[in-house]
Amino acid sequence: MASEASLLRALGKRVRELRKERSYSQEKLAELAGIHENHVRRIEGGTANPSFLVLVKLAKALRIAPAELLASA
Repeated sequence: MASEASLLRALGKRVRELRKERSYSQEKLAELAGIHENHVRRIEGGTANPSFLVLVKLAKALRIAPAELLASA
């Protein structure tokens, strides 16, 4: 099984890919998700372990199912 750090990095990479596909800045994604832009940066950098509710907020902002965030993790 992958380490926790590698799982968080994979999640961050997935969030970044989806954000860039939509041409959103980190600030725009944070605004749409109702979270602080620094939290988006930490998630994308693989240094934050977001809660389930934050994952749901990000998924809604990206217009995807929450499971799609974990597709590569």
